[in-house]
Amino acid sequence: MMTATSPARAGEPAVGAGDDPRHYAAVLAAVYDAAMSGNRPPARPRDVIGESWRRVLHAGVDPERGSAENLIGAADLEARRAQSPLTLVLDDLTGGLDAVIADGDNILVIADAAGHVLWRGGQTRVLHRADRLGFVEGADWGERSVGTNAIGTALMSGGPVQVFSAEHFVRTHHTWTCTGAPIRDPRTDAVLGVVDVSGPAATIHPTTLALVSAVAKLAESQLREHHRRRLDELRAIAAPILARSSGPALAVDADGWVAAVDSVAPCSRLALPRSPQPGRAWLHALGACEFEPLPGGWLVRVADDRDPTTTLVELDLAGDHPPTVRVSGATGSWTHRPSPRHAEILALLAAHPDGLSAAAMSEQLFGTDDRTVTVRAEMSRLRRSLGGVLSANPYRFAPGVDITSVDDSARSLDR
Repeated sequence: MMTATSPARAGEPAVGAGDDPRHYAAVLAAVYDAAMSGNRPPARPRDVIGESWRRVLHAGVDPERGSAENLIGAADLEARRAQSPLTLVLDDLTGGLDAVIADGDNILVIADAAGHVLWRGGQTRVLHRADRLGFVEGADWGERSVGTNAIGTALMSGGPVQVFSAEHFVRTHHTWTCTGAPIRDPRTDAVLGVVDVSGPAATIHPTTLALVSAVAKLAESQLREHHRRRLDELRAIAAPILARSSGPALAVDADGWVAAVDSVAPCSRLALPRSPQPGRAWLHALGACEFEPLPGGWLVRVADDRDPTTTLVELDLAGDHPPTVRVSGATGSWTHRPSPRHAEILALLAAHPDGLSAAAMSEQLFGTDDRTVTVRAEMSRLRRSLGGVLSANPYRFAPGVDITSVDDSARSLDR
């Protein structure tokens, strides 16, 4: 499929069903050597590969070794895993590609939108071969780090790609073939990461690209279903609150997708402020609105100047019973039961109304200021549960929130 007149296009397998991979690999090696030396190549590389080579040459990637020092630490890796939406579809990705890695010739890799390897799986012998290339969990496989490869090039091109032998920019990768497809957030179309199958070059198969692409689409479908369930949960929480509302209101998730409406023209999504907070904000579609936090979203009420909103947060974190957070607004209330660690964080934030940096929280929680990655991961989880009750930079209870403690209800941290 590599000729001077009919190169394969992006999204097509590197080697077709009728092609001889050994002959194709030899042609690629000649093309690669000519391209790296500045000579006229015997054939033109595929467009997706040629464009990638130009990008990585411009970025100064070393074709012999790639870039050094591209491995993130274990704590950063765990934080990226915890924060990645791909965690929700990990079983779908691994289950859909089990057959490809079962014989031990290939490994399955899932990378984030920056190209960092979050998870990988496969038989020990092929994993050991990948280790020698630095193809390990935490490694950066973006183009600017290791040149043309299925992960980095899929991220840059925005589509599925198969990279075979000397199509890889770094020479030590020429004994490999890899096939990657981007996974997009069905709500925003933003790329969340890449699913990749890699192995020795001799294992290349034209159907692998179609299979990896189909599994990526399945993951997107599951993410869409997960979002639908989250909206259903938000709708169930918001229904009794909307029933008590005295005016037009909507329940929306953190991205503005509408779960429920009352006395407002139906719409699928509401454009929210960049960083919504409890209290009043102006929306182009509705005018002045009052924002009240909900688990995973917001209650948005068309403002009534006679009924300003105050969000009350009651913390019941001590005693033998499970810790509880009760959030109340003008139209109703809801309850969240935090984990012991999250209860400790909430108590800490209540005691520091001006907020704490990640380092300061690490010092308070762990006795050292170098656990910031863990702090950020825990705060990310907690903010997903409590919606707009909490703010960041520094971490604190949001402006417009009044906090009381069951243990000291007479004391109010007036914000």
